[in-house]
Formats: sequence, structure tokens, C-alpha cells
Amino acid sequence: MALASPVKVGLGSIAFAIFWVLAVCSAVPFLPVGRTEGSLLGGMLMVIFQVITADQAYDAIDLQILGLLFGTMVVSVYLERADMFKYLGKLLSWKSRGAKDLICRVCLISAISSAFFTNDTSCVVLTEFVLKIARQHNLPPHPFLLALASSANIGSAATPIGNPQNLVIAVQSKISFRHFLKGILPAMIMGVIVNALLLLCMYWKLLSIEKDEEDAAVELLAEEEVNSHRFSPATMSHFKSFNSPEWNSRWEVMAVQSSPGMSVPMGQVENLRNRSIPSANEIQGVPSGTLESARNSNAPKEAANDVSSQVKEETIPSKGVASLDRLRDVLSGLSSEGKDNLTTRWKKILWKSGVYLVTIGMLIALLLDLNMSWTAITAALALMVLDFRDVRTSLEKVSYSLLVFFCGMFITVEGFNKTGIPSTLWDFMEPYSKIDHVSGIAILAIVILVMSNLASNVPTVLFLGARVAASAAAVSAADEKKAWLILAWVSTVAGNLSLLGSAANIIVCEQARRAPQLEYNLSFWSHLKFGVPSTLIVTAIGLTLIR
Repeated sequence: MALASPVKVGLGSIAFAIFWVLAVCSAVPFLPVGRTEGSLLGGMLMVIFQVITADQAYDAIDLQILGLLFGTMVVSVYLERADMFKYLGKLLSWKSRGAKDLICRVCLISAISSAFFTNDTSCVVLTEFVLKIARQHNLPPHPFLLALASSANIGSAATPIGNPQNLVIAVQSKISFRHFLKGILPAMIMGVIVNALLLLCMYWKLLSIEKDEEDAAVELLAEEEVNSHRFSPATMSHFKSFNSPEWNSRWEVMAVQSSPGMSVPMGQVENLRNRSIPSANEIQGVPSGTLESARNSNAPKEAANDVSSQVKEETIPSKGVASLDRLRDVLSGLSSEGKDNLTTRWKKILWKSGVYLVTIGMLIALLLDLNMSWTAITAALALMVLDFRDVRTSLEKVSYSLLVFFCGMFITVEGFNKTGIPSTLWDFMEPYSKIDHVSGIAILAIVILVMSNLASNVPTVLFLGARVAASAAAVSAADEKKAWLILAWVSTVAGNLSLLGSAANIIVCEQARRAPQLEYNLSFWSHLKFGVPSTLIVTAIGLTLIR
């Protein structure tokens, strides 16, 4: 495609530059509007500058990608409500054998969860678990956070639903879920293993430090877990009543009644009377003067004993019967309350089982090569119906800003393609990027790696996808499929290069920085120190395994 007119090229470049600055940089001082607004602004400028028409802008929005993205996000929300990620977090520390074992577990669980529930979701829910485990074992969080973010990116490359760029590739290439998984799975497995080995090599000494304060840390963690646990009022109500002064007095009344021959001192009788008898009118046949004289005067011991026996004979039995009636009523209430709690517990277990079965059904349907977008939407709708409640609370957790960001990005990228600049650059690089040669694959990987870190991975896929596939199709149909898978692998693993290379990295960094009482700042340079060698080595090894 030849270059457009100089005016269209200039205006289109300005619109794309505005989009790029606002999308790549999280906060621009002179225009702090964010990525979503930046993508909409770039798309609007493409139409205002007449780089593309309004109809072309609408046609550029890929509804299949948006539907697949929406469906997977809804499924992830319900899986989080069903405690799926909580169970994954518990697996991290279950029968752990030390720091090195924990690193390997974080890499494995992060990769698997990201492949099926997206890397962003896994990083959001697992970051706090990783921080708690590091604190529990008195270890620095830095290696574990790197393991979480980098393995999430590597694992998400294995499936079309692992990350947004894979969604784009799966829809545009029409590669089925099963063939996509089969083509990249060996590279993903080897990549996770190599990434874990690199972490162990770089932080071996740090992970070998003796845990001098492990016991104290474990006790502190246990206390925090108890304090942060949310007890329901129905569960705690009966414990509070049994510890109250009213119940203490009733137990004393019952104890006195059960031992009628026991000698009780006058002070204890009066104490019992004051706590268990609400008013003097309940004492029948006992003159108030007798009681007052027993309290305030120095009457003989016989008078006091008469009063004591009179109180025991007349007041305690009647109050004891009343207390037993009250106890029986309370216990019957607790019994019905226990039955209600048991019913609620079983309903929750059945609901969780339903969520897991629907999710498994969705994965089976994807493996059977059914339409990925409609499969995800159908699974999301099934979970909404299964919930038997208003879905607004669940839908509020869906990242609609991400969907809007994709709409604006589709329009902006389509407008920039109309300028002819991407085609001209690819025409220059294509002779050196043939995937039927090792050197061509290496050059193509470098181009994808650089563009993914400069322009972000999703725009890179939108720019290069069709061009790389067309170039590979000229060689063979198998090479066309391989070209799409190479693009998916390199553009995803490229996110590990720097802290800003992937949204998953930023999520881990922000979640760790804001975690209550567990905050940790993962710096740009500390990530870059590990990210550069890991990205280059994992990418190179994975390229040899993609089929």
C-alpha cells in the first residue's frame, strides 16, 4: 500500500502520536486523562481529520473480540466469587518445602491460571497471596513478585483467552482454541521452567537466608488472618449471649438449685438475688423490712440464716424454672439457626459447583472448536442465571474501560493503517523477515519485541498480524499458521522485558504497593535487571518449539 497524501499522513501521525503517548504513559502532566480517554481521543481525531470516515471507524470495531473479552471477564468475576483464586492461593503454601519450592509453585500456578483466566485477573487476585506467603516465611517479596508477573505473561501465551493480543490473533487468524493451545503449549511449558530456573539462579543466595524470625512471622500472619476474617452475625450471636452476665447468673442459679443442701453465705445469696431477680415484687411472702434488716443491721446470725433459707426456698426455685424455660427457648432458637446455616452452606457449595461445571463446560466447548466469542458469552449468561440474583454487583466488576479502550484503539490503528506508513515500513522489513529461514525468524522476533515495548503488544498485533500472515502464506499454509503463533508468543513474552511492557506487570506493582500492611515497591530497574535476560532467553527457546 502506497503512502497517502502528505496532509493525511501528517494528521494521521499526529492522531496516532496522541494515542500512543496517552496509552503508553500512565499519566501525562499536561493531559492526565488516562489510557481509555486517550484511545477514544485518537479515534475521534482520525475521523475529525478525515483520515477515515465514520462508517470505516464503526467497521473497524471488532465485535467478536469485544464479545470474547467481555465473556471471559464475566466468567473470571464469578470464579473469583466462587473462591477459585483463593484455593489457588492456598496451593502456594500447602506443604511447602522452602523458599525455592515456593518460587516454583508461584511460577506454575501463575502460568496455569493465566492461561485460562487471563494474566491480568491472575495477577490481581494472587499478588496479595504472594506477599503474605513471603512475609510468613520471612523472605523478601521481590523474587516472588517477579515470578508472578513473568510467569503470568508466559502462561497466558498458551491460549487465545490468556490475554487481549491473543484474542485478536485468534479471531483474525481463525485458528481454533485446540490448535492454538497445541502449537504454543510446548513453548509455554519450557518457558515457565526456564523462567523459574533463572529466578533461582539470580536469587539463590537471597532465597537461602535462614529464617530467624519465622515463628514470629507465622504468629503475626495467623493473627492477621483471624482479624481479617469476616464472621457473620448469625455465627457469632450465640457465643456473645453465653458469655454475658445474664447467662453467668443463670448458671449460678441452676448450680444452687441443683444442691439444695448446700450452705450458702449471706453475701452470695444477696449477690445471686441482685443478679437473677429483676424486681422485689417477684419475691412473694418476704417482707421488705426483713430483707432490709438482713442487709443493713447487725442482726444475729440466726436471722440472717432464716432470710437466706427463705430466699432459697421461695425465690430460687421459681427463678430456676423460668431460667430453664428461657434456656430451652434459646437452645431451640439456636437449633433452628444452625439448620438455616447448614442450608445456606449447602446452597453455597452447590452454587460453587455449578460455577466450576459451567467453566469446565466452556473450556470443553472451546477445545471442540466452537465459536470462541459466543461460547464465552453463553458461559457468562449461564453463570448470571445460575446466580439467582441481580447481576449488577457482578457486572460492576467488569472492566468496561478496557472494552472502550479497545474500541478507540481499533479506530486509531485503522486510521494509521490508512496513512500507508505501516505498510511502507513492512515492505522494507519483509525481505529480511521470512519465517522459512532461521535468520528471518530472528529478525521478525526482534521487530515484534521492539514494537511491543514501544507501541504496546495489542497495537503491534493489529499492525503486523495481517502483513506477517500474508508474507508467510506465500511460502505455505502451515507457515501462515506458524507466523500467527510466533506473533502471539513473542508479543506476549515481550511484556516481561520492562515493568511498563505489560499490564500484568503494572498490576502486580500497583497491587504490591497498595497492599495493606504488606506494601512493597517493585522498582523499574529491579524488574529490568531480571526482565531483559529472561525475555531474550525464554523467547529464543520458545521459538524453536512452536509448531
